[in-house]
Amino acid sequence: MRYKVKLDVFEGPFDLLVYLIENAQMNIYDIQVAEITSQYLEYIETAKSLDIAVASEFLVLAAALIEIKSKMLLPRVKMDEDGNMELEDPRSELVSRLLEYKRFKNAAELLEQAQSQALRSFEKPQEDISQYTNEPDIYLSLEIKPFIAAFNQFLQKKKRVEEVRKTYTKPEKTKLTTEEKIEFIQKVFALNNSATVSFTDLLQSEKDKYEIAVTFSTILEMARQNAIRLKQKVPFGEIKISNLKNTTDGGEYGEQKNN
Repeated sequence: MRYKVKLDVFEGPFDLLVYLIENAQMNIYDIQVAEITSQYLEYIETAKSLDIAVASEFLVLAAALIEIKSKMLLPRVKMDEDGNMELEDPRSELVSRLLEYKRFKNAAELLEQAQSQALRSFEKPQEDISQYTNEPDIYLSLEIKPFIAAFNQFLQKKKRVEEVRKTYTKPEKTKLTTEEKIEFIQKVFALNNSATVSFTDLLQSEKDKYEIAVTFSTILEMARQNAIRLKQKVPFGEIKISNLKNTTDGGEYGEQKNN
């Protein structure tokens, strides 16, 4: 079995220090210097034992941490300009440097995200129009009064067009219903001396696909209710429709007679 050792790589000493503080869930304004210093030195010793070169800035910050740690053990009271005693915090300078480092790091991350987003976007390069035409740009030289007159003519023409549109209404085509078609078929049988008609005789317009569909569904419904009989001799041939309506019967269309 082979053992693998993985160490986090930090960009600088402050990157390591921020990591240790956040990993320990410490308040950056109240750093436990003794604990952080021990962890920081432990990381440096681990890097040395693995023959990893430790940059000089890591050692400089380690010395600064040790100095802050020693100052935390001494009295931290000093006199201000007015002769009053005030509490001195040796961590204040370190905190300000850490906050400044985090601001720059966050800004760098935002710039990196913007760059990554920009790399996923492609723009069409600007074309040189002069390579397609040798003609110079033409500018319209027009005074303000002729321009106003032309614009007023445009408005008047637009107004006339709108007034003309108001005088016309677009008729809406009424949709034929099955009930209306049944009534129409009954009238056809009533006016026709023969008890049999063809499918095309029931169409008011052979080009209207909607009427053809409604008429076909209507005769199927009437055949289901034994009002008519359908007959077609050959496939795709003419459909013959026979009237089976019995006026003496109490049904809506009557019953089919036995032949």
